Amino acid sequence: MQIEVLKLFCDVVRFHSFSRSAEENNITQSNASQAVQNLEERLGVKLIDRSLRPWKLTNEGKTFYEGCRTLVDRYYELEREVKNSHDETTSIVRVASIYSVGLRHMRYYVQKFSELHPKAHVALEYLHPERIYESVAQDQIDLGILSFPQPRRDIAVIPWKFEPMALACAPEHRLAHSREVDPSHLAGEKFVAFDRGLGIRSEIDRYLKQHGVEVQVTLEFDNIEFIKQAVEIGSGIALLPRPSLDREVAAGTLTAVPLSTKNLVRPLGIIHRRGKIFTPNVTRFVELLQNEKEPELSSAAAAPVRSKKPTIDR
Repeated sequence: MQIEVLKLFCDVVRFHSFSRSAEENNITQSNASQAVQNLEERLGVKLIDRSLRPWKLTNEGKTFYEGCRTLVDRYYELEREVKNSHDETTSIVRVASIYSVGLRHMRYYVQKFSELHPKAHVALEYLHPERIYESVAQDQIDLGILSFPQPRRDIAVIPWKFEPMALACAPEHRLAHSREVDPSHLAGEKFVAFDRGLGIRSEIDRYLKQHGVEVQVTLEFDNIEFIKQAVEIGSGIALLPRPSLDREVAAGTLTAVPLSTKNLVRPLGIIHRRGKIFTPNVTRFVELLQNEKEPELSSAAAAPVRSKKPTIDR
């Protein structure tokens, strides 16, 4: 049984589409359908129930897919490893991150990884959270870095960091010089919020409701950079991850005040396709993320950052 046939079957299941699978494998849709039928005949069982609309895997199909996926992944990872064994420059770690995490954390880790493994390369891109989930599930990237990560049927989560949230306000705001801020101090304040539907907005709303606090939401944005800019010009206060404020605090354009309660945090996680077998360099990059501590932001890096095209964040 050829490995290409097993990969084809896995792609049919993964995309839930014969046409998409055929396109991915450079064959016609009829050839893809015939290949799966031949596979069923060889095994003596039905893998796909075509009488249903849309079609579904049979119990035997589910069992075969789970085993096949591991086998196919391992084969192609092994093939890549062997091909790259004499030329490590072709070894690429594909990573996607939400904007705020990439800006604050990933630049350091990518640079550090390059210093430790000069022949390897990290391809980093910034994507919308849902695009990160899709890209990981479809094996277009090796790792996704985002906040409030959620495990899914085909997605596994590696916990990474927990960032405390803090009050962000302009230096002249009445709360700017507080040692810490109790949630009750926020009542009635003009508030710059994340868009509804984002994970971080839900957590902040829950936190305020839990403490019986009502704020006046004046503006809503889908990313941290726009929120910080609005707070800087006095449009209101905000609750943001403390590390995301480092540059503005160092530059004196914003003040970050700790919350008296410590239960509001932004969890960050590393996601990957469930069952994926990491290449050595992907494993090394994950280990670097888990074990390497970032240095404190220096005054030389204090200039506020502006994004021309901020991506949706959370």
